Amino acid sequence: MSTYVPDASALAVRWTASSYSGGSDNCVEVAPYGRETVAVRQSEDPSGPALVLRADEWAAFIADIRAGEFDLL
Repeated sequence: MSTYVPDASALAVRWTASSYSGGSDNCVEVAPYGRETVAVRQSEDPSGPALVLRADEWAAFIADIRAGEFDLL
């Protein structure tokens, strides 16, 4: 089950933006957090909330993205 973190800056991890963001400040960032989890946050609000996902949750999320589950058009 994912964990909500109210202040992403408290995680003290190295955030990485997607290569698809094109250097924009408005993208999703991810960071490894521990051995079996991944943290996710919005880049334009570095002190805002983050989600910490288990490895299996992250894998399912990425699989859904690749399958087009979140395509809006």
